[in-house]
Amino acid sequence: MSGSKKTVVLAYSGGLDTTYTAKYLSVEKGMDVITVVGNTGGFSEEQLADIEAKAKELGSVKHVVLNVEKEYYNSCIKYLVYGNVLKNNTYPLSVSSERFFQAKAIAEYANEINADYLSHGCTGAGNDQVRFDLVWKLIAPNKEIISLVRDESLSREDEINYLRKYGVNSDFTKMEYSINEGLWGTSIGGKETLTSNKALPISAYPSQPTKTETEKLEIEFTKGQVTMVNGKSFEHAVDAIRYINEIGNAFAVGRGIHTGDTIIGTKGRVGFEAAAAYLIIKAHHELEKHTLTKAQMQWKEQLGSWYGTMLHDSLYLEPAMRNVENFLDDTQKHVTGQVTMILNPYYYMIEGVTSKFDLMNSSFGSYGEMAGKWSADDVKGFVNIMSNSLRNYYSVNEDEI
Repeated sequence: MSGSKKTVVLAYSGGLDTTYTAKYLSVEKGMDVITVVGNTGGFSEEQLADIEAKAKELGSVKHVVLNVEKEYYNSCIKYLVYGNVLKNNTYPLSVSSERFFQAKAIAEYANEINADYLSHGCTGAGNDQVRFDLVWKLIAPNKEIISLVRDESLSREDEINYLRKYGVNSDFTKMEYSINEGLWGTSIGGKETLTSNKALPISAYPSQPTKTETEKLEIEFTKGQVTMVNGKSFEHAVDAIRYINEIGNAFAVGRGIHTGDTIIGTKGRVGFEAAAAYLIIKAHHELEKHTLTKAQMQWKEQLGSWYGTMLHDSLYLEPAMRNVENFLDDTQKHVTGQVTMILNPYYYMIEGVTSKFDLMNSSFGSYGEMAGKWSADDVKGFVNIMSNSLRNYYSVNEDEI
């Protein structure tokens, strides 16, 4: 790096927008461009090697991979599981939950090397521009943000023509479907998701079913976290997620299309494939039904939904998020046991739960069969007291009943 040049840290993915940004800042602005990948677990070693090679071809003076997948799990995914978070009861925040941790790691690196600028390739039409800008303004407030694609309203044709001018001849042909792969799932965008009524074709999903026979999947939780899968233990929950994903993808489970509100106020649709996220959340939720109280379940449902919305909207650093995490942590002390699931192509079922903390105990009574620690007279008295306020109300408002 030259001492006289300005240094810019570019959040780099190897796609068209960040490729254009890297080349333009190097050639037109004369900057030392440092390309940085915030790896939250969505890249293979081969993909990372390919991204680095492309960055160096563009003139990047340094390429860095910041591995933050375990921080991403410990500080985020864990709470998405604890809260059984499915945005709009559908989407497990597969990719959107990563952005804070990528932006944070990149900002901290820029501070560490005393870079002059931060840059990203986000357009002005999506959520990610907000996620990167907001985090960078908080963590690296003194660094100017360069967002060429957004600020100059560049078209793909503009970017491609510029790159070809400088001999960058990568195949930037617009793929029919945009795939964004992550540890907690993969998002899929295409012409169908730009409509309100069309579904993605089966071929658009990266994983295709390879299993045709029914299989069982047993997930064991210890205090809310996955510790074993089909009798196999794991050093870290990240490894368990990858393992469950392989199993689930073979059956093409955990797919769907999410419709929701973007940060910038529009409605948007996105397809997703998130086998591990879906199987883990659904298994965890079933175990909680057996081990938590009615009130715990009710409050968790509300706070989990709120937590997911705040995370989606790039408000991870809101202090109330830590308060909710403390609550979610505390609810997990008895969420220990095994959940057995039945997998078939394109769908799954939950078979049952085994836990020493199971509150569905026959000594308490069997629902619809026989009473346990109460008598018929107890029930009659309970109903009389429970109905008392309503009987009083309708005695003076007879026309409403």
